[in-house]
Amino acid sequence: MHTLAVHIPQIDYKGLSPLFAVAGGTCVVLLVGLVRGRLVHQFLAPLLTIASLGLAIAFSLWVWEPGKRTPIVSGELSIDTLALGLSMLFYITGIVTVILAMRGRLPRSIGGGDLYALLLGSIAGMVVLASAESLLTLFVGIELLSIPLYVLCGSRIRSAKSLEAGLKYLVIGSVGSATLLYGLALIYGATGTTSLGGIAAAIGHKVGAGDPLLLTGIGLSMGGLAFKASVAPFHTWTPDVYQGAPTPITAFMAVATKAAAFAVIIRFFDKALLPAHEHWAPALAALAATTIVVGNVGAIASSSLKRMLGWSGVAQAGYMLGGVVVGTELGVQATVFYLAVYLVMNMAAFAVVIARERVSEVGDDIRSLDGLGRAQPWLAWPMTIAMLALAGFPATAGFIGKFYLIRAVVQPGGYTWLGILIVIGSMISLAYYLRVIAVMWMGPIDIELPTVPRRRVPRMAGWSPEADARAQPEIVLVAVVAAAATIFFGIWPDPLFDVARDVGTALGNLL
Repeated sequence: MHTLAVHIPQIDYKGLSPLFAVAGGTCVVLLVGLVRGRLVHQFLAPLLTIASLGLAIAFSLWVWEPGKRTPIVSGELSIDTLALGLSMLFYITGIVTVILAMRGRLPRSIGGGDLYALLLGSIAGMVVLASAESLLTLFVGIELLSIPLYVLCGSRIRSAKSLEAGLKYLVIGSVGSATLLYGLALIYGATGTTSLGGIAAAIGHKVGAGDPLLLTGIGLSMGGLAFKASVAPFHTWTPDVYQGAPTPITAFMAVATKAAAFAVIIRFFDKALLPAHEHWAPALAALAATTIVVGNVGAIASSSLKRMLGWSGVAQAGYMLGGVVVGTELGVQATVFYLAVYLVMNMAAFAVVIARERVSEVGDDIRSLDGLGRAQPWLAWPMTIAMLALAGFPATAGFIGKFYLIRAVVQPGGYTWLGILIVIGSMISLAYYLRVIAVMWMGPIDIELPTVPRRRVPRMAGWSPEADARAQPEIVLVAVVAAAATIFFGIWPDPLFDVARDVGTALGNLL
């Protein structure tokens, strides 16, 4: 009689602890959401969400070991500083998103338990994506990230724009996922393996770097990932979805989804496909250049602040793509550094947009900022700092981040023309970033732009700007803290430099 041996994969529970915290928090929040009551949905559910994300941050610091890579779950995932560092951005963005949403209309329209469980589920997908070591895990992470976001974008069921945003994101995201899956299948067919390390080993030995099947797979995979990262010409969903989705979800997508997309782009291109660098780098550089131009030009005519920030996000994706193109350790460091400062710059801007959208008759239109510098300087200053930082002004974190990227593409990378284009793109962006500042501090400006109809916003007797601030102190706090961090890291960026250096060592053999 023969016994069948069953192979049980070894699981590193310490390495998986951050993911366990997020996945466990998803289940707990979903169950708590079944209990009725305003206290549960508006206070208990968000507090449990923040607690689970805080626990994930603590576990990430516990397993943080620079220069060490730990394969887990039979090599399908890896715990290294790249995965941990970018996952920390997901957790922080999630916490800020909860704070921005917890006292708004969104938890009431979808239910607090459902809202925060979907948010945690999407973050769990991002963590899987950032740690993926095989094509299968990569695709699972993409889908786990995306499906909750499709629901969240259309979660304001009484808003036609929100439903339209959810549908557009679903349709276009599905096309992107299908394109990515087809590309991954062709890469597997060319190399005979789904492991990222195995693909790198096969290129140049088992299959030539210029093999047509391999290059077709790389091209399709590049297009699929470009959808997720809002890279032109695959960006068309971004402005519409950003404008139509609930603003806290837009803020989450603007930062966390982009960071997750670049996490997998870095691991996929600068690890699995690095031996074929000379074949895909020129195409990726062309996409970066197109994205910078399209994003900055598209933002100029936008009167909606959310739409403008969507176009801005497209341009910023082009800047960050330059760090991936060069395939160097410095390029990875520069991209991760910029993702970190992109978090604080965008959260400062979106916090102000949310604060004004809740009380303004024109919603997120730029006219909602008219005279904000006189009425609410505690909101005007964070928005001013965010706009200057996104434009790359000195003494802000955005300036340091762009300088870091330009250094990466020019010095060891040899893409001087792309560095020049980053500078030109930053100059073009002044047209719309400075317009926002002018409206806040100088009043309306005489430029004809498409406008949105006014809407009635109920106000209590005795309303005043000061009453607005007292009614939403957590929004003001997020704006002020994010703006302060933008200035702090612009003057003393050393802590972020240290983290970026640790993350840059994760992939090992770069160019």
